[in-house]
Amino acid sequence: MSRTLLLAEQLISRPSVTPEDGGCQQLLGERLAKLGFELETIESGPDTFRVTNLWAMRRSSHAQARTLVFAGHTDVVPTGPLEQWTSPPFTPTHRDGKLYGRGACDMKTSLAAFVVAIEEFLQAHPQPHLNLALLLTSDEEGPGVDGTVIVCNQLRDRGEKLHYCIVGEPTAVERTGDMIKNGRRGTMSGRLTVKGIQGHIAYPHLARNPVHTLAPALAELVAINDAGAWDAGNAHFQPTSWQVSNFHAGTGASNVIPGTAVVDFNFRFSTESTPESLQQRVHAVLDKHQLDYELQWTVGGLPFLTPAGELVAAVQQAIRDETGIETELSTSGGTSDARFIAKVCDQVVELGPVNASIHKIDEHIAVADIETLKNIYRRAIGALDSLGSR
Repeated sequence: MSRTLLLAEQLISRPSVTPEDGGCQQLLGERLAKLGFELETIESGPDTFRVTNLWAMRRSSHAQARTLVFAGHTDVVPTGPLEQWTSPPFTPTHRDGKLYGRGACDMKTSLAAFVVAIEEFLQAHPQPHLNLALLLTSDEEGPGVDGTVIVCNQLRDRGEKLHYCIVGEPTAVERTGDMIKNGRRGTMSGRLTVKGIQGHIAYPHLARNPVHTLAPALAELVAINDAGAWDAGNAHFQPTSWQVSNFHAGTGASNVIPGTAVVDFNFRFSTESTPESLQQRVHAVLDKHQLDYELQWTVGGLPFLTPAGELVAAVQQAIRDETGIETELSTSGGTSDARFIAKVCDQVVELGPVNASIHKIDEHIAVADIETLKNIYRRAIGALDSLGSR
């Protein structure tokens, strides 16, 4: 059994559903401390949702050293019905060349690969030209308000300069290395409350049905989205999209006109739009239809892009040398903690295993991919370290 596989199994066997860390950061920190990393645990959040974050840094002896950060999360999503798992979700299990367990793909294998890649690199290069760091949180799969963003804010306030970051999110489609994320769309949610007048359904003239008054406005918003008319996107980003996630009205009784209708929706937006421009367009539609409404906005993250440069080139070369694959750059999919890191780090990419089984029953990763991923990380460290020696 390889050291990476063994460490991945040790992490999987520690239940760590958000916001629990399950001792994963302590396990990884003990190995990093032996390599000369300075460890800082940063806890945040209320007692009922206490989040554990780890910032670990090993500084180079070279005065002008740049900093490479590996970032990820030790928390996992809930297992779902235990009886539907073929094997217990927190018991690492091998079947048909695959490692099964919650977090096998998202993302405890990446964390194991980070640490072993660093161990192997430092064994061969004990005096690197890079500062090496890890940023880990137990609040990525949850609200995300007490996790990576807290650490990034502290690093910013200290004036800590980060140059490169590799986030271990599962990004591959069919083979490890076939896709990396060099950016992400922004995310913004809205909760729309349309006010009406509750009443008996047999006397509609004495009430005002908010579902009926909302319907034309909602149809117009859907039409804008279906026509791709929020924006056209660009060479790096898909067009902005808008989707309703929840709609609620009524008391549950079949003879009562509801007094309010509540709609939750979300934008995933490109760099061609801003939160302000999208908000203005939604309000314009609602106002045109003369709705009595309240609308609360939450901006979950702004879009970011790491263009072709040192980090992208290093990762592309590492993948090419290890697998022969010419990786695809993409900004598709959901959001990740990279949106916080991009505010304090010059260049950020996401690179991890195949994402087909993430968040599913019987989550798994091909055992053969584990060493491949570790080797890609190690090669990327080497490529970036060589830039500092020039």
